[in-house]
Amino acid sequence: MRTTVSSRTHATLRYTALRLGIFLGCLVVVSVLAYAGIIPEGIGRSNPFWVLLLALVLSAPLSYVLLRRQREAMAEQVASGVDRARSRLAANRSMEDDDADDAARDSAGPEAEPATATAEADAAGSADTARGRGPAVTGSSSS
Repeated sequence: MRTTVSSRTHATLRYTALRLGIFLGCLVVVSVLAYAGIIPEGIGRSNPFWVLLLALVLSAPLSYVLLRRQREAMAEQVASGVDRARSRLAANRSMEDDDADDAARDSAGPEAEPATATAEADAAGSADTARGRGPAVTGSSSS
């Protein structure tokens, strides 16, 4: 038993091919009608441009109506691809942040940690002194 490929895996390709097919069908119909004289062929040498333009104008609403399901499948495929790209980008950013943090810790060395602890203690002590809780430093100078 073979597993079939999901209908959403090639939704963009399927939608594009069907849209092109509808356009080509309209082009053939308009060309035959112009050749038979049922619709005007255009003015002078404008026949190819007129036929292409009329086929395009006819195929656009037909594609809009007839290819609704394929267009929705294509939109879901594109949206899931964007979501996957966003999650990969977020994962890469977090990995870069972790690598940068590790590199900063490695370059600081072991002597940086006590200095940080001392600086934090000094900051806490000066805050306590400013609030009147810590020991007051007297400014006695011996001359």
